[in-house]
Amino acid sequence: MKKTIFLLLSFCVLLACSKSKSEDQQIQDYLAKKNWTAQTTPEGLYYIIDSTGTGANPTINSTVTVKYKGYLLDETVFDQNTTGYTTGLNNVIAGWQIGIPKFKKGGKGKLLIPSSLGYGSYGSGSIPGNAPLVFEIELVSFK
Repeated sequence: MKKTIFLLLSFCVLLACSKSKSEDQQIQDYLAKKNWTAQTTPEGLYYIIDSTGTGANPTINSTVTVKYKGYLLDETVFDQNTTGYTTGLNNVIAGWQIGIPKFKKGGKGKLLIPSSLGYGSYGSGSIPGNAPLVFEIELVSFK
């Protein structure tokens, strides 16, 4: 019985790792196609800082105002806000919680977010499950 459980768990881990590797490879291929160089976080988020901004960085407890464009790797836009969306950073997807604090006020860049830090296997609205996301962002302000 223990051997069966061990084999089943090993198989599940193998499937999970191959799925993550596949998304990671999709993101890396997209970066190469765009000729972008990104930094990564331990959680698997890729980010590009085009301009850092000035001052301090927001924290998970900050209320941020962000201009953004969100799209899939096939460049299908699923959402955008050009006037500034204000929200508590603790109320958004993990990819934003990890990525937005990399920028200072006025900072601009890109976040490439694996589905595990986005909308997961279920997706949301027009975002399919297991979809890596790209956000072009500008951190307008925070408090």
